[in-house]
Amino acid sequence: MAELAILQWPDPRLSQRCAPVENERLDDLIADMFDTMYGAQGRGLAAPQVGVMKRLFVMDVTWKEGPPSPMVMINPSIMAVERVPVVMEEGCLSIPGVLVPVTRPVAVTVQWTAAEGDIHMADFDGFEARCIQHEFDHLNGMVTFDRIDAVARARIEAEYMETLT
Repeated sequence: MAELAILQWPDPRLSQRCAPVENERLDDLIADMFDTMYGAQGRGLAAPQVGVMKRLFVMDVTWKEGPPSPMVMINPSIMAVERVPVVMEEGCLSIPGVLVPVTRPVAVTVQWTAAEGDIHMADFDGFEARCIQHEFDHLNGMVTFDRIDAVARARIEAEYMETLT
């Protein structure tokens, strides 16, 4: 398969809400997204990050430390969140070189369709839950900058924009 170009902030597509996936063949796109994610040393990649405005993402939170655990989530819905918030620095393949302190619930319950068409629901916690929430944000047109206060965002975004010139 092939590595795709990853959109960089402030590409306006990264701020758009994605359309649901309907009866579409996604095998090639999914394979290309995994190739792209692994090639970029990422742990998750949402379709809008490669210019496909559909509600799906790929992730593999274990491949850097152990055996791979690739997962595809199509039309995911976060059904429940743990009320305990945790702050962690997050990076994003669309905002390279920038770590942003983001507050997120420590655990989530998610429903999604797998690549084979089966519907699943499961609980996730820790880094896996954080990755899901990060990629889910992309499907709703949000990036890490949207998760911090205005003063911090202005400072961090200005520093990032300087690296682009």
